[in-house]
Amino acid sequence: MPEVSRPAGAAPLVSVVIPVYNEESGLEALFARVYPALDALGADYEVLFVDDGSHDRSPAMLREQYQKRPDVTRVVLLQSNFGQHAAIRAGFARARGGRVVTLDADLQNPPEEIARMLEQMDAGHDYVGTIRRKRHDVVWRKWASRLMNRMRERLTHIRMTDQGCMLRAYDRRIIDAINSTSEINTFIPALAYVYSSNPVEIEVEHRERHAGESKYSLFRLVRLNFDLVTGFSVAPLQIFSVTGVLIALGSLVLFVWLMIDRFVYGPDVGGVFTLFALAFFFIGVLLVGIGILGEYVGRIYQEVQDRPRYVVRAVLGDEPSEEQRPE
Repeated sequence: MPEVSRPAGAAPLVSVVIPVYNEESGLEALFARVYPALDALGADYEVLFVDDGSHDRSPAMLREQYQKRPDVTRVVLLQSNFGQHAAIRAGFARARGGRVVTLDADLQNPPEEIARMLEQMDAGHDYVGTIRRKRHDVVWRKWASRLMNRMRERLTHIRMTDQGCMLRAYDRRIIDAINSTSEINTFIPALAYVYSSNPVEIEVEHRERHAGESKYSLFRLVRLNFDLVTGFSVAPLQIFSVTGVLIALGSLVLFVWLMIDRFVYGPDVGGVFTLFALAFFFIGVLLVGIGILGEYVGRIYQEVQDRPRYVVRAVLGDEPSEEQRPE
């Protein structure tokens, strides 16, 4: 395998950020494909692995890989599990390349696609999103993804055909803008779309997971999309407000109708059950509204706490001064 050399301290052309969480069963295969794909570029690069508090042998395997390829490998070890997007931001904070590519460790997106993404950046695009050509996921994940995509686009006007694909490329200007963002919870691809001036999407291959299990359950996917919608739009609050007005008007009309019906036809005992049904409907609407309001209040609460997005335990590379520094 050819070695990529560059002067000490020189910034590489490409930084590849790979978040890792309990991926010991697939890391060897990842190493065997990522480095040849990047060596074939014929350009300076670095691979920045971010371990998100793994409980298996992933940190030890990343350390071994760093020792094998210290010229192009860096490893950030987080103190505990802070989530995929926090891990990516930890990688962004230390990525030195003029272009930064994010890649999942499960090999569902082939590393060989990175070359095509960089060609799009050579053509003048500052943000390259991807669309999985043939998704190899279970049916419920496909349907949930489509539903969330449509809801997100309608509420935030952020157009991403496939928001679940993390194989993306970012210009250094966008990375700097993301690093300067102080929000605790944010969806990185959507934030990059807001900051980009000439985005593009391309189709890429998609494979079944090489090993291990997906870390995203249905609940976590829903949770992620709540963060996305509430982080980029107040539309849910506005929709609830309009719904409240319509329900109030409907209730007024119903009240008038019931009063007329009572005076004209007399009291109707059977109508009690209709009123119960309407009351339960209104209570359900109120609970949904309280939940939406709670999402926004919760985001404010987290921002006020001003806790670090992640805590770095160690950095294997050429930045020893950043070890154990909270972000």
